[in-house]
Amino acid sequence: MANQSSDEEVFYFSNTEFTREDLIASLNEMVHEYRKLYQTFEEVKAENVDLKNSSVEPRSVQLGKDDSLQIELSKLKAENDSLRLRSSGLEAENERLNEVMSLMDLCQQIQIDF
Repeated sequence: MANQSSDEEVFYFSNTEFTREDLIASLNEMVHEYRKLYQTFEEVKAENVDLKNSSVEPRSVQLGKDDSLQIELSKLKAENDSLRLRSSGLEAENERLNEVMSLMDLCQQIQIDF
């Protein structure tokens, strides 16, 4: 397949270098990336639970930590939203690619029948 130039790359089926293996490799890469993102999300979620369950300290120290935790929580929420959006995009891409694979299978069946 042609060189991958950006995150927005799509398959151009008029390209004679495009193969079913390219499609499968891309799907596998998306699944791998999704799993990494999900694992990171779970790790951050577990870390947040650990922070919430950490030992109780004097109120003045706790207030300072609450502020920094709120800031960190806001950052994590923003990252989570970004990951959810990216995950949704990957799911939509995966669905499109599955449709393409079905169409490719159908085309191969039609060519065999002739």
